[in-house]
Amino acid sequence: MAHGFLDILSTPDVRAARAVNGSLEMWEDFGGHRASDRFTAAEAGFIEARDSFYMATVSQSGWPYVQHRGGPAGFLKVLDETTLGFADYRGNRQYISLGNVASDDRAALFLMDYPNRHRLKILAHMSVHDLAAEPELARRLASPGYKGRPERALLLKLEAFDWNCPQHITPRFTAAEIDTAIAPLRDRIAALEAENRALREQFATQQ
Repeated sequence: MAHGFLDILSTPDVRAARAVNGSLEMWEDFGGHRASDRFTAAEAGFIEARDSFYMATVSQSGWPYVQHRGGPAGFLKVLDETTLGFADYRGNRQYISLGNVASDDRAALFLMDYPNRHRLKILAHMSVHDLAAEPELARRLASPGYKGRPERALLLKLEAFDWNCPQHITPRFTAAEIDTAIAPLRDRIAALEAENRALREQFATQQ
């Protein structure tokens, strides 16, 4: 099987679950090749258009911890074909993800595009960097105009990625996306209102 993302996750217990549920042969006999160790232009464009993602880390107690990270679109930067990075802004100061990565650097990211029903899964190794000590990195990770206070940089070294099918993704839209979508309707309404006013004025002068 040449499917880097699933190769990593196909543990003996996962394979046993597939066998019980009748899908083991489907994945054991996978005949294609799905490269997943380098971001292409498609992944880079998708990642840099996102304004949020979900990130899971592993705690010392063995419990996974999933965190939502958000910012201006493009705050998650593609630094090269195997490296992502983002500035870690001050939040609720629980530092759970930061503490988890100190003992286990593995992270899993889930990136969603709800309007177009696309999702990208990423497995990576995360490292913590001092922005003051790496000014060039700080410059590359900056989001001009964003008022948050960055405390550090988090870099993610790609292990593998995979795209998911759109099943069960309900389209959801941001306020900005809705505003853009209805702009032609607002313009048309404004034009009709202007036309209606002109007709009323014309009718009034004819009385």
